[in-house]
Formats: sequence, structure tokens, C-alpha cells
Amino acid sequence: MRMSSAPAVAASSEETGPDGVREPAGEVHAWLPGQNQTVCGLPLSRTRLRRFPHVRFEYGSTDVLTEADPVGWICPRCLAASAGRRRDGKKNWVRHAPRP
Repeated sequence: MRMSSAPAVAASSEETGPDGVREPAGEVHAWLPGQNQTVCGLPLSRTRLRRFPHVRFEYGSTDVLTEADPVGWICPRCLAASAGRRRDGKKNWVRHAPRP
């Protein structure tokens, strides 16, 4: 089974869209399919977050949520972690003086 490196969504509740597909609502976190925790480190089972493997975590720090949106809150730690991820899989930082 191949695991996706693109984060999906885990949310506190769900809503059915106009096409009949489940959509995330409430508190939204980034989640890597195949893992049992969010990107920010919350365990999915203990926090009772629902998984949405078909919805990619494509939120930005400039997104504005209104009361009409089903999503009420986007985790800032998940936003920062998903924004720091590079497409080629390399780290975006370099250690210049590593310890022996």
C-alpha cells in the first residue's frame, strides 16, 4: 500500500455537500493518510477527529472564514507544518554546524 505525502483533512464534524459527498466541518487539521495522528501531533482516536482522505488540506494563512463556511477553525500549527513542506521532499533548512 502506497502512502500519500500530500496531507488530507481530519475534522471534528462533517457535513454532506450538495452532491452527497461528506465534507469537513468544525475544527480542521492536516492529516497524513496512513498515520493515526494529525500533522500537529493530535491523536485521531482520542480527539475523535473524523478522517477525510478524499479532501486535500489546501488551506492558506490568507484564507478568511465566514459564518457561512462549515469550517469554523483551521489549526495554525497544521497550517505552518503544511506550508513548510516542499514538493521534492527535501528540508527547507540546512544545518551548518552539526554536533559530532
